[in-house]
Amino acid sequence: MKKILLSLTVIAGLGLSACAPMTQVTQPQPTVIPAKDLNWIADKVYKNETSGSPMLLVVWNDREEFASLGIGHFIWYPAGHRGPYTETFPGLLDYTKAQGVPVPQWLASRPTRTAPWPNKAAFERAKNDPEMQQLRNFLQQTMNIQANYMADRLTRALPLMLNQVAAQDRDRVLRNYQAVEKSPRGLYPLLDYVNFKGEGTSPSERYNGQGWGLLQVLAAMQPVEAGPQALDAFASAAEEVLLRRIANAPPERGEAKWLAGWRNRLGTYRSQNLLSGN
Repeated sequence: MKKILLSLTVIAGLGLSACAPMTQVTQPQPTVIPAKDLNWIADKVYKNETSGSPMLLVVWNDREEFASLGIGHFIWYPAGHRGPYTETFPGLLDYTKAQGVPVPQWLASRPTRTAPWPNKAAFERAKNDPEMQQLRNFLQQTMNIQANYMADRLTRALPLMLNQVAAQDRDRVLRNYQAVEKSPRGLYPLLDYVNFKGEGTSPSERYNGQGWGLLQVLAAMQPVEAGPQALDAFASAAEEVLLRRIANAPPERGEAKWLAGWRNRLGTYRSQNLLSGN
């Protein structure tokens, strides 16, 4: 694939008055991103999630009820289980097939869309099986497809996010999105965060009624113009939102243990790191 499609930042009829109906938020037209930028984004997300280790393209983390696969650690639930987080791996398989890219035969021929491992113990027992190695190879060879899938998810998410914002706040949220997207390399933090912590639209992804997705980050930002300041404002708002998540999380989840890693990831969004040429 040489190009990806992503949203333009012009949405017709976006609620500029308090009485504007929600239905005025429409799907934006796509824009074309050069392949070199796609390659760079895919590599950044890959390193964020795996530290560059192919073995970590297929993992099952402690205290989680699902496998995490690919450069975005896309969620795959086993049969009979649905947690609070949005499942994304079956959608990646559908997207890959729609692009005419083959998937491993054992995946293509599965009668169900659920993960083949009922729990983490079964996953660990299977980690050296031929099917698992085929899965790792497939995910390592399709990193650009996975980045494309993330871009497609972001394109579809933007109108959904804006539909959940009060009419008087939509223009500010959209302008914050635009400011980040139009900043140098600004597409990366948007793509990475929506994959990292979701769109922020699912009612199940809340603690004490407070979400932590891309929508909440954009809403937490003060108005800002495109440029390095937009990147830094986005990173700061994301940290604020994730600190709020930790404060609201059930104590037994112990989410504070993730904070250092989350801050490292958010640091890659800041202008001093993002624009350094790395």
